[in-house]
Amino acid sequence: MKTNEELQHDVMEEIKLDPRLRSIASEIGVTAKEGVVTLTGEVDTYRKKLAAGRAAQRVSGVKVVAVEIEVDLSGENHQPDIEIARAVKEVLKWNDAVDEDEIEIRVDKGWIFLDGAVEWEYQRKAAERAVHDLKGVRGVTNRITLKAKAINPKEVKGKISAAFHRSATIDASSIEVEINASQVKLQGKVRTWAERQEAENAVWSLPGITLVDNKIEVDPALYLLAAR
Repeated sequence: MKTNEELQHDVMEEIKLDPRLRSIASEIGVTAKEGVVTLTGEVDTYRKKLAAGRAAQRVSGVKVVAVEIEVDLSGENHQPDIEIARAVKEVLKWNDAVDEDEIEIRVDKGWIFLDGAVEWEYQRKAAERAVHDLKGVRGVTNRITLKAKAINPKEVKGKISAAFHRSATIDASSIEVEINASQVKLQGKVRTWAERQEAENAVWSLPGITLVDNKIEVDPALYLLAAR
């Protein structure tokens, strides 16, 4: 198991490796305590804030990441809300994964709020990702919902289990799956944050799912057990 100091060091090194963050890596504060990593500081774009959080998630031993980085929109980084809203509408128009007519947009002091309903989770995520890199964005709240469909819980559970077994990284025996209508709850323990996310993505790939309650815990100690 890594010490707090080792985990802090590894996260800082991972941030330095990201080309989007290399020039400002020294401005991002990193603290680590028992697998919980907190990032602080200030960046000039929302994209960099997201990149810092993802860099921390890639490090083994990280259980939870709290991104408390602020986005500075002063000077040339500032854009009027009406201009941001127009830009959001335009990028969604050119994104073939979503129908911009299904998405409602509101911008408040640089913060984007997305509402509406789509068929698939990948469409909901695509709408959010499309606006991350826009100039003047402070943050994004994705309130887009998924349209409910009738599903067969037994059949869906079987498909989830099969997807886990096909995965090269997921230990299917360590994850429990509960299905209630179109909602899925995942429990258990995995070795890394990436494995936890892959398990969730596998569920979202199935039609009819409207909610994934991911309660899987990240336990780096499983690496030691696997090595024995």
